[in-house]
Parts: sequence; structure tokens; C-alpha cells
Amino acid sequence: MKPALLIFASYLVGSIPFALLLSRIRGVDIRKVGSGNVGATNVFRMVSKPLGIATFLCDALKGFVPAFVFPMFGNGGSGTFQGSELGVWCGALAIVGHNWPVFLKFKGGKGIATSAGVLLGIAPAAVGIGLLGWILLFVTSRYVSIASVGAAVIVPAAGWFLYVREGLFKPSVLTLLGIMAVWRHRSNIRRLMEGTEHRFQFGRKTAGKQEST
Repeated sequence: MKPALLIFASYLVGSIPFALLLSRIRGVDIRKVGSGNVGATNVFRMVSKPLGIATFLCDALKGFVPAFVFPMFGNGGSGTFQGSELGVWCGALAIVGHNWPVFLKFKGGKGIATSAGVLLGIAPAAVGIGLLGWILLFVTSRYVSIASVGAAVIVPAAGWFLYVREGLFKPSVLTLLGIMAVWRHRSNIRRLMEGTEHRFQFGRKTAGKQEST
């Protein structure tokens, strides 16, 4: 398959609104409850924890498949990779699809779960470091937004350390993805500065407006 077709297909895969589809199992339009964000955290808080986890996994998968699997079809289905660049481009378009999905009039989520799936496909060592950072920040702060923004900074930093010997392309793309993730969290950052961001409460359902995926 031609790279351009794979990249376009990656955008369409990324545009699949799993948060909306899975929340409808409970008769909920996720766009009309909580923060209104079409992401896993809103489903987790406002619909159910199992569906929130399922949404996160599905959103991560729609990033991993384009980044890791699609390049295997870049040579007429022969199963050979066409270099890491194609995986990066496919993954990036999957994130764009999640953030600005054609199926929802370009109003999507914030791309954290999908970005995690992409990074797992193209930079597993960096995403492992980022995941550890996310867990540490979340446990200590109980803010999903702080953990997500922190991971968006940690992963590119790890990428420059781990992959710069392979060239500048991959670290540069990781940096751009990190910047986009932080920018998508600008409303959360504003609420943190104002002291109105809600902390995650373990063991009970809350109705805050924090959102990160």
C-alpha cells in the first residue's frame, strides 16, 4: 500500500470515537456530561470505571496499530517495515484524528491515551519512562492533568536522550507531540493556576471537570 493511503487510513482510525460509542452502552452521550470531553477520563468518572478503562485501551490501540502495524503494509503487504518514519507519520495522524475527528465535526479528546499507544509502537523505552513519571505524578498529586502534562514533557526529554544517535527525526517528532499534548491541556493548566482543578478521589465517583484524554 502507498504511504499516503496508510497515513490517511491512520487519521480515520484515530477518528473513531470510542468514548462516545462505549458510553452509549449505558445510554449516555459523553459529550453532554462531566467535562463534555470525548475521552477515557470522562467516561471513567461519569459512566463507569470498566468502560473508562476499556475506552483508554481502545484509544491507545488506535494509536498503536497505525504506528506499529501499518508500516508492515508499506511494501505491498510484504510485511517489511519502510523505516521508522512511516510509523511516526501514521501515529501522528492517528493522534490528529483523535483530537480532531472527522466523525464528530472535528471536536475530539486530548490525545493522551492515543499518544501513549503511538509512543509504545515507535518509542517503547521513552514511553516506559513516561509511564513511570505519569504514575509518580498522579499518585503524589492526584491530578490526572498534572500527570498527563508531566508525561508529555518527560517522554520527549527521554527521546532526545535515547534516540538522538539515530538522527533528529524521532526526537523532534516526540517533542512536537509533547507540545501538542500540553497545548490541548491549556484549560486544565488554567484551572490549576486558579485553584479550581478537581483532584481524583480514590474509591468514589466524582463530578469534577478535569479531563486528560
